[in-house]
Amino acid sequence: MFEIAIDRDACDGIFACLARDDRFVEDDDGLAAIDPDAAGVVRVEQTDERVVALLEGDAEADDDDATLAARACPPGAISVREVDA
Repeated sequence: MFEIAIDRDACDGIFACLARDDRFVEDDDGLAAIDPDAAGVVRVEQTDERVVALLEGDAEADDDDATLAARACPPGAISVREVDA
């Protein structure tokens, strides 16, 4: 399993992440979020400051799109890390 975290204070709405991973979406505030209904998404928690999503798979092997989305984010608002199930 892995986790995608978005720092909403750092997100500037460029949406380079949306072009690299279709699990990223634009929310009502014009910032990046994770689609809770997307394939592999176990849960999404969102506050005013952060979006944290837990996903099935391996970020470095099966779901490289999440890592590409994080690398493409100009302000570095996205992080991806492996987590224990």
